[in-house]
Amino acid sequence: MNHKKPLNMTMLCDFYELTMGNGYFKAGYKDRITHFDLFFRNVPDDGGYAIAAGLEQVVDYIQNLHFEPEDIEYLRGRGIFDEDFLRYLKEFKFTGDIYAIPEGTPVFPREPILTVRAPAIQAQLLETFLLLTINHQSLIATKANRIVRAARGRAVMEFGSRRAQGSGGAIDGARAAYIGGCTGTACTISDQLYGVPAGGTMAHAWVQTFQSQYEAFKTYCEIYPDNAVLLVDTYNTLKSGIPDAIRAFNDVLKPRGITKCGIRLDSGDMAYLTQTARKMLDDAGWPECKITVSNSLDEFIIQDLLIQGAQIDAFGVGERLITARSEPVFGGVYKLVAYEDEQGQVIPKIKLSENVAKITTPHFKRVFRLYDKVHGKAIGDWLCLHDEDVESNRGRDGSLTIFDPDATWKKKNLTDFTVRELQVPIFQKGQLVYSLPTLQEIQHYCQQQMDTLWEEVKRFDNPHNYYVDLSERLWETKYKLLTQNK
Repeated sequence: MNHKKPLNMTMLCDFYELTMGNGYFKAGYKDRITHFDLFFRNVPDDGGYAIAAGLEQVVDYIQNLHFEPEDIEYLRGRGIFDEDFLRYLKEFKFTGDIYAIPEGTPVFPREPILTVRAPAIQAQLLETFLLLTINHQSLIATKANRIVRAARGRAVMEFGSRRAQGSGGAIDGARAAYIGGCTGTACTISDQLYGVPAGGTMAHAWVQTFQSQYEAFKTYCEIYPDNAVLLVDTYNTLKSGIPDAIRAFNDVLKPRGITKCGIRLDSGDMAYLTQTARKMLDDAGWPECKITVSNSLDEFIIQDLLIQGAQIDAFGVGERLITARSEPVFGGVYKLVAYEDEQGQVIPKIKLSENVAKITTPHFKRVFRLYDKVHGKAIGDWLCLHDEDVESNRGRDGSLTIFDPDATWKKKNLTDFTVRELQVPIFQKGQLVYSLPTLQEIQHYCQQQMDTLWEEVKRFDNPHNYYVDLSERLWETKYKLLTQNK
């Protein structure tokens, strides 16, 4: 099929969203205000946290929601949609409210990353795009952050475009990886669209094109003397690759007084090769030459390499980052948690399951993060009803009682803490009320927020459980609905 015009992302929806929309319309529910939460149940890789990402693309999607004439004709051709519903779609636009946790925030299972309050048809139609966007970018941002932390302050470049699942996976994946802490990407269009710094030097084909490896290196140094990073493993890394690189540096860069340069390794025993390469470069008078490695890296391999004493200054990470290969599904869901009756009263709704993790937390909620006053570290997150706050729940001694969402008996009291509300208004009555930060601001914010987590929460193996608890009223609401619906 030849697409002569850009795809209308409004049509990127599950078909049942349209059949339900038609059903809501015919049943007289098109104007019923509903509340949906977008949340996830498990952290990828059995980690202790995830990173929220994708909100900017959600904003762009909401602002462009509409049905083209050809979309209406396609739906009419299916022969199942009411003509009044199709006329409604012709004038369709989003008129509801959206609240979200800002991009770059560490988030945890079963708390709403994003909440939609909107007429039923509108809220239902958003499901697929919101999920695919938040799921994908949160997954990649989370994986990138794990890899960046494993690198212990060394630069990590995202190198995965050619292994991503489609163009969107490459483009938006590079954006998410930058939020997670990567210094840049190999994906040029992500730099053009989002400002993710793009970089790169040469492939093996460059070296193979010339009559000799030395000639390839020398020519590259002459063309890019201020960014001479040479790929040294096309033939034999130690016998010819590094010696030819040193010769090119001596012949081209040294006479110009340039000491900034680098080599890259893409194969072999990285621990041994980088240790040997470092000694060869230092002995040849190039102590400032940086060593970059790539080739199927992830957080665990990087961690092991550094434990083994590998001499690495930067990492290029491809397929295992851009595809989150170890666990490539984020698992976010979008569930109805309430609707409003004709008087505007919020009626909580719950989804039950024999699987306790799939039981939803009902009602229109607020999300707060509690911080230890002494260390400034996050203690846990606290969910309450939309008309509650922390102050109204404090006891006479100033303590806050929090309730375990999965237990009818487990509660505890907190004292000496500070608090911050996590969700912020994004849309109000269909209008954008949120100032989108720059990508660089999001990355910096993410780094700051990660510093508020205890190291025990951030470790790769058996991380400490971060608690997301409930207010007493929300806990009572949940268990009342559980009892009523048994």
